[in-house]
Amino acid sequence: MTNKNDFPGEFEQMVLLSILRLGNDATAIKIRGELQQTAGRAVSRGALYRTLDRMEAKSFVDWRTVEPTEERGGHARRVYVVEKAGIKTLRASREALENLWDGLGSILETGK
Repeated sequence: MTNKNDFPGEFEQMVLLSILRLGNDATAIKIRGELQQTAGRAVSRGALYRTLDRMEAKSFVDWRTVEPTEERGGHARRVYVVEKAGIKTLRASREALENLWDGLGSILETGK
């Protein structure tokens, strides 16, 4: 059984899932775009970077630098990847949520 503290928060889950969806192109700017486009969630750069730093400390994500480009003024960029611990926590969270949702479809549909 997973400890409650092992579950990522809602926003952390969204960021992890966005990184997985983006694959080798998961830069912060693209993660923000994915969150906006797919989840309808506008996110400030600061909030995203704080979340990425927090998840890095939890070993949920890591990053690597990619070659500098002229369009970035010669600066390298970070590409984020979900680590094994991030995958594990997403699986545990999904399982727990599916267990909680189980059998509630009719209640949620009718509002009773």
